[in-house]
Amino acid sequence: MRGVNIVGDDQADRSVHGGPDKAVYAYAAEDVLFWEQELGRSLGEAAFGQNLTTEGIDVSGAVIGERWLVGTTLLEVAQPRLPCYKLGLRIGEPGFVKRFARASRPGAYLRVVDEGDLGAGDVVTVSGRPEHAVTSRMVSEAILVDPSLLPLALRARQLPSELREWMADRVADR
Repeated sequence: MRGVNIVGDDQADRSVHGGPDKAVYAYAAEDVLFWEQELGRSLGEAAFGQNLTTEGIDVSGAVIGERWLVGTTLLEVAQPRLPCYKLGLRIGEPGFVKRFARASRPGAYLRVVDEGDLGAGDVVTVSGRPEHAVTSRMVSEAILVDPSLLPLALRARQLPSELREWMADRVADR
């Protein structure tokens, strides 16, 4: 893990993918299995575009600002994935973006705190968790499903500034 990428996994369009607050997209193997059962077919490797697939950790339930030690790399949960049309194209299902939002299984983007090495089979160890209890799932629901949750979600100071500003503007407009 170097800079804002896993070596060999660069993002082409950093205006919407990648960058400091989206260096790693983590998605749980359990959530992939859920979607395979929902869709009635195998989705294959990295079906959601994730570059970190976890097992035994509720990625969507991770607290914004939570820190994960993976191999020798220290990562921090920054925000949920907010689905776009490209996810629907990748999955090949009409209306999938709305289904993904309603299912409340967004996974999480992580930023790199300390560069290092990570690889298949590395254990994810939660090394710190803020007390605000705002999860990736809550932020996703606040933005996509229930705007009344926005004030609660804004308690997470570790959210990327651009996203926090967008959320605060929505609260001010209400």
